[in-house]
Amino acid sequence: MDYKKKILITGGAGFIGSHLVRLFVNKYPNYQIVNLDVLTYAGNLANLTDLEKKSNYSFVKMDIVDASSIQELFETEQFTDVIHLAAESHVDRSITNPTEFVMTNVIGTVNLLNSAKHIWNDHFEGKRFYHVSTDEVYGSLGNTGMFEETTAYDPHSPYSASKASSDHFVRAYFDTYGLPSVISNCSNNYGSYQFPEKLIPLFINNIQNNKALPVYGKGENIRDWLWVEDHVRAIDLIFHQAELGTTYNIGGHNEWTNIDLIKLLCEIMDKKLNRKTGESEQLITYVKDRAGHDLRYAIDSSKLQKDLGWKPSLQFEEGLTKTVEWYLENSEWLNSVTSGDYQKYYNEQYQKR
Repeated sequence: MDYKKKILITGGAGFIGSHLVRLFVNKYPNYQIVNLDVLTYAGNLANLTDLEKKSNYSFVKMDIVDASSIQELFETEQFTDVIHLAAESHVDRSITNPTEFVMTNVIGTVNLLNSAKHIWNDHFEGKRFYHVSTDEVYGSLGNTGMFEETTAYDPHSPYSASKASSDHFVRAYFDTYGLPSVISNCSNNYGSYQFPEKLIPLFINNIQNNKALPVYGKGENIRDWLWVEDHVRAIDLIFHQAELGTTYNIGGHNEWTNIDLIKLLCEIMDKKLNRKTGESEQLITYVKDRAGHDLRYAIDSSKLQKDLGWKPSLQFEEGLTKTVEWYLENSEWLNSVTSGDYQKYYNEQYQKR
């Protein structure tokens, strides 16, 4: 079959990436989708078992830090487009090992930019390099205001500094070489298939198992929460319709303090597990605050709504309930991830072929 596009999606076995790969493979049968992931702890091919026999889908295990392998892949496959999600993304891990974040998020991004520039060789028509980033590059807000696309960068953690740097490189390649690119910066995502180091799946798992719910400080930090399926719908729109060189913020217009979110999660879990009201709240434990912990994030996504007609499809209470139900109904997936058994899947399913 002659495909209209051959799209490389990096980080496609991760949380957001797997949702995006599934959307594109199913929605665009005339696109060939190549999922590249190094399969670190957060990459899980079991997220995509339903796609393995699709003719327009393939998987490549590769590290974007390996410049020569990336360039060879680009030369062999001749991708028409890149959607780049591969990243180290957990703030606590970045504080422990910042160099790893520099290598993946900065050097890895530059390797992809160089390879795209090389194979497209200034023939940029119909090509696109889409870089997926985070609202954390903007720093922290006070009690008022929202991050806009023009907000100055002010990263406060090694993670957000590495993502800010990668954003700058993408813009620099657009300005210097004309490399056709777009960027989006999103707020905190939640939904199915999220690795349980992140707040919502971690606490769902802990509540199920009557483990402590560790809350930084007093739980007063505020985040804007975005359902992952709304995020990938936005990526789809931006990829196909955004003007080259532009940036879009993607947010849920859905601010919650951590402690209020956790109490809502406890309430939902009590109902789903037939516990007494307030029982799960007893698991909340306050711990020392994280270094450089930003107080508040809030995304203004009005540009995206105005230009491309996107808006969130779910209210947070509904989305959180759907998310809880998914994790409770997919306890085998959660058990596989928390035990580490999911990391065997690649060897069992791909290495034997």
